[in-house]
Amino acid sequence: MKRLVSAVSIVSLAALASGCALQPAYERPADAAPAAWPAGPAYAVPDAPGTTPAADTGWQDFLADARLRQLVGIALANNQDLQVALLRVSQARTALQLQRSAALPQVGVEASGTRGRSAGGATTRSNFAGLAASWEIDLFGRLQSLTDAAREQYLASAHGRQAAHILLVAQVAEQYLAMLAYGEQLAVTDETLAAARESYRIVKLQFDTGTVSELDETLARGNVEQAAANHAAQQRLRAQAENALVLLLGQPLPPATAPDTPLDRQPILAAQFPAIPAGLPSELLLRRPDVQQAEALLRAEYANIGAARAAFFPNIGLTASAGTASAALGQLFEAGTGVWSFAPSVLLPLFDGGARQASLDSARIARDIAVAQYRRTVQAAFREVADGLAARGTYDTELAARQRDVAAQQRRLELAELLYSSGTGDYLGVLTAKTDLYNARVSLIAARQNQLAALVGLYRALGGGWLENSGDTPAQADNGVAVPAS
Repeated sequence: MKRLVSAVSIVSLAALASGCALQPAYERPADAAPAAWPAGPAYAVPDAPGTTPAADTGWQDFLADARLRQLVGIALANNQDLQVALLRVSQARTALQLQRSAALPQVGVEASGTRGRSAGGATTRSNFAGLAASWEIDLFGRLQSLTDAAREQYLASAHGRQAAHILLVAQVAEQYLAMLAYGEQLAVTDETLAAARESYRIVKLQFDTGTVSELDETLARGNVEQAAANHAAQQRLRAQAENALVLLLGQPLPPATAPDTPLDRQPILAAQFPAIPAGLPSELLLRRPDVQQAEALLRAEYANIGAARAAFFPNIGLTASAGTASAALGQLFEAGTGVWSFAPSVLLPLFDGGARQASLDSARIARDIAVAQYRRTVQAAFREVADGLAARGTYDTELAARQRDVAAQQRRLELAELLYSSGTGDYLGVLTAKTDLYNARVSLIAARQNQLAALVGLYRALGGGWLENSGDTPAQADNGVAVPAS
């Protein structure tokens, strides 16, 4: 027995020493990230020195609107997509535990009894009770590689859960802003419809008395119908935006305790452009959980290559049993009935039709696919940040121009109505001015929404949204993961 223990110890040390020898060394794909952010007129706003990075800014501080903070909290507690992401982490954790158990000896209690008749007519009996154990010696690292792959997949699922959390914060904020924008556009449409109906009432009276032509009456009536159509469309968009927000929350929209804050007074930290420094491009690889998820999946494919390589080497197993055996069941536990057996085995398939080579080729292809997916994830991350930086650098100018356009269209309408009432202008000029003013006001509201949504997107693209409050210690990506009860 001492010799057996010594042999097993030597084999175990050899297995530990060479367990990962067949795994290729992991190399992060080079040149996946650009050396600098894009530059040009669209990116004219400089970063403010000394400000807190987006990833270290809690969403409670970034989204200063009390109503929005309430909705984000509800979504983080009830959203089903986030719940699925958390359950996938639990699932990956149990898969890792299952794979780890494959490298440990399997021990069980065995009891058996046989009865038969020989060719000579004699009856034979055999009874056995004892312990049985089996163990695959991972001399070439196959099981260790599979465990490494399962661990990386577990980490990838945890980073995926973190990315889902960050995305949900941004989605709730963006959908909330969309709901506010459609509500403001609906209010503008209400005003336009009321004004169109009043204008048509006056023109209809003038037409009935013969002071204006049928063309003016037709134009005024068409203006009412166009405003009514816009009103129905805005009502639909407002309702659909609320429905989308309810889906994100996972429950009906709670009643508001105060009137909604208009878009032009939304207290979002991102509205102060310099408050979200972009940092260095290389930092994004450490801040974006989706990039970390893609890299973990890539490392898992490297481990799978090691497992596929190890399949070309012998499979070494140990089987042992110890207990008592007797021909008579009543004598099974008497003195002198003890037995034991020890059976090492080595298996090396000589011909498998190319299955092992195909498995290795498949693992290498999967690794190459994971490399491409990692590069694609990094490129998409940098595109999102670049888009956010472009928004941060241009929306102020656009909003100022659109505000001046609204003022100009308002003055134009006043002049057109003055000319029409004095008889020196036609009603078509008034109608065109009203339409242009309506479009300018709606476009201004849409631009405000797009500005705030783009800055929320920049906050997410830079890794913001995982912390609840600035200064908190970041929780682990697998925080809150539970193993199902037995």
